Amino acid sequence: MKKQIILAALCFMGLTATAQSVTTFTHPWQGKKVGYIGDSITDPRNKTGQKKYWLWLQEWLGITPYVYGVSGRQWNDVCRQATKLKEEHGDDVDAIFVFMGTNDWNNAVPMGEWYAEKDSMVEFAHGGSTKQLVQRRHREMVKGNDSFKGRINLALDSLKRLYPHKQIVLLTPIHRARFYANEKNWQPTEDWSNALGLFIDDYVQAVKEAGNVWAVPVIDWNSTSGLYPMHENEDYFGHENDRLHPNDKGQERMARTLMYQLP
Repeated sequence: MKKQIILAALCFMGLTATAQSVTTFTHPWQGKKVGYIGDSITDPRNKTGQKKYWLWLQEWLGITPYVYGVSGRQWNDVCRQATKLKEEHGDDVDAIFVFMGTNDWNNAVPMGEWYAEKDSMVEFAHGGSTKQLVQRRHREMVKGNDSFKGRINLALDSLKRLYPHKQIVLLTPIHRARFYANEKNWQPTEDWSNALGLFIDDYVQAVKEAGNVWAVPVIDWNSTSGLYPMHENEDYFGHENDRLHPNDKGQERMARTLMYQLP
């Protein structure tokens, strides 16, 4: 009987310790301040999905949102949004999330290249040899608004200069189906290419590549959010003519995916 009492006491102590360890866990992003750069899916003025993903994160983690997303914007607007964030909040921000790309695809922005390469001469010495000029391939980063990769380079160069010690996180464009707003804004499903023959997948892949080019984490919403509006029975998009902008339920799913993967 005495042994049973001792064992029960030890079990209780173990359960108590486990419960305490669970209840005292704090998410590493709890109470942080985050700048959100993006388009209509982020824009608080867009009423499809009124409770945006950043509002869910504010509710769950107490993250203070500084939101600068604007409907219809593309990667060439990232610098402007980032500059406004800096002007209004200075360095009082812990991280910047960039969620762009779907409008670049829709507007058929050329893909371009990350680098321009050419042969050049450079001084080189190795293994005790005398320093000498040798010919090597040299690359320079392409920065400009004429191509998608050039836009990303320009934007991340600006962000790295504005916030050299802050966490920058890229979010890939989510899957998209039809968006029939009116006769002047009629966008087909993602199984059609844009005017350049490129699919949304190409732009998603470029954002993923940018993580390696610029040493920033990428959260691949395209593959991990579970949102797939090409299926008519999916209920994360609220209107039959708008399978581009997630509703509140879709925004919540995006937020949960983000919360579980924040670096």
